[in-house]
Amino acid sequence: MKGIFGVHPVPVAETHRTTMFEIFFDLVFVFALTRVITFMAHSPTALTLAQGLLLLLLLIYSWGPYTWLGNLVRPDIGAARAASLVAMAAVFVAALVLPDAWRQGPELVDAPLALALAYVIARAVQLGVLFWVSETDPPLRAVLVFFAVPVVVAWLPLIVGALLGGVAQTVLWSVAILVDLGGARIASVFRPWPVRSLDHFTERFGLVLIIALGESLISAGAGPRSMAPTGAALVGALLGLVTTTCLWWLYFDWLAPAARQAIMRLPKRRRLDVAGDAYGLAHAPLIIGAMYIALGIEQVLDQLTEVPPRSAQAGWIAATALYGGAALYLLARLVFRRFALRSVHPGQVVAALLPLGLLPIGRALPPLAALALLAVFLILVTYYERQVERREPQLGPAAPARP
Repeated sequence: MKGIFGVHPVPVAETHRTTMFEIFFDLVFVFALTRVITFMAHSPTALTLAQGLLLLLLLIYSWGPYTWLGNLVRPDIGAARAASLVAMAAVFVAALVLPDAWRQGPELVDAPLALALAYVIARAVQLGVLFWVSETDPPLRAVLVFFAVPVVVAWLPLIVGALLGGVAQTVLWSVAILVDLGGARIASVFRPWPVRSLDHFTERFGLVLIIALGESLISAGAGPRSMAPTGAALVGALLGLVTTTCLWWLYFDWLAPAARQAIMRLPKRRRLDVAGDAYGLAHAPLIIGAMYIALGIEQVLDQLTEVPPRSAQAGWIAATALYGGAALYLLARLVFRRFALRSVHPGQVVAALLPLGLLPIGRALPPLAALALLAVFLILVTYYERQVERREPQLGPAAPARP
């Protein structure tokens, strides 16, 4: 690869794996995700849940391109590492101001504008490194040109929305996300991104999901660290652990390794398309679903420790976060399975949609009972999935890919 001022990017090999530097980068990203929970938990309403979704999408799709970048060149060496550190600083600033994302201030650069500028910097750094990497790679440069146009166009409504605030900010940031994601998706249809190391690609997405699950559990456990260890609160914390364990089991125990092996068996061209769809599309709602479940657990624990209790019922916000997040996670899991394994059973679809039917029931239950119902439901889904997996063809070590 040609360098700039004698500095050359280091391309990755097909056997490349996730580096410690990338895991460090991802920790900063997941910290930002947990700050979205802080934002939604501060004043939990239907509006803040929707605004939280916008923030989660902004963060996830500012991180995602760095996974593709790390699959092309080593991000822990030379100029690529310096650029990644700049992007990491931008994500960290975004995380710090996230709880005030819709609060206008007298400062020249208030929280909404700081967040918008941090997002722009993170994306601009990624585009700059990719243009550098693609200097002697015409096919990659063609992909990048298609990809860069909607990314840059989306910056305008993002910054204008931050300046206007209020409803205009919500609307314009929604437009920015639609332009960014929709444009990138259309671009990928005509110019798919290359995947040089499938091991790195699958491992990186899986590591971020498991870190998100762990950080979600820590966030959900924030209540018990600051409260008297009452029986109900401790039971609620344990139910939160059971819920998170089920989320881990449903993805990592069988599905993740089976998906990787199935993709490795595909011809190279087909493998790129399937990997891009399975991980690029399905993992975002997996993470978002886990974040909403963490918010719901935190809301339940808050209600269990309130004196006097705010309500005898879990309420719509906690129930929506718990059961809506579970439905999103399970549906995203099926999308991932459909892309990677090409099979989804009708019973799995029913199980994924069932939390939406349980939502009104959970809303009317006491907080601890609502969380217990979700935990029992996820245990049953995990058991059902184990039965489905036993009927699936056994996958051995991946054979060499066909050309």
